[in-house]
Amino acid sequence: MAEPFLLDSNFFIEAHRVSYPFDVVPSFWLKVKELAEKGIIISIDKVHKEITQNKDELSNWCEENLPKDFFKDTSVVINEYIQVSNWANAKASHYNTTALNEFLDADEADAWLVAFSILNGNQIVTHETSDLKTQKRVKLPDAAKPFGISCVKTIEMFRLLGERF
Repeated sequence: MAEPFLLDSNFFIEAHRVSYPFDVVPSFWLKVKELAEKGIIISIDKVHKEITQNKDELSNWCEENLPKDFFKDTSVVINEYIQVSNWANAKASHYNTTALNEFLDADEADAWLVAFSILNGNQIVTHETSDLKTQKRVKLPDAAKPFGISCVKTIEMFRLLGERF
């Protein structure tokens, strides 16, 4: 089996708030639970923190439906995080200070998602799109690409997996 897909916070947040609300598309959430239980999708502790800080229906669903080991510990990727930090700091002539500080904030998931993928070879599932022109925000696909990491959107992931529901 290929490495699991690594989910960004916005995979859950966009699905919950916009595309696949629990009350309208329960089959989406059943499929997420199934894929999580099979180890086909995973995420990291930083994403868990971003999702559960609101204590809402989404955080409750995650706590009740995802395997206990779904959100992986990022302390094991500190060396890879240093690589990502070095890459970001080398981009200081392009990105503004606020963008770099946000990207490298230890509680923000994006840099950690890249670091985790460097070590483990995951594809990242995110709704962010590349924007090499922006100086105001380091976009996840733009940070992943220099490390050979691909980013896909939710529907692309389901297509790659051959999933239908």
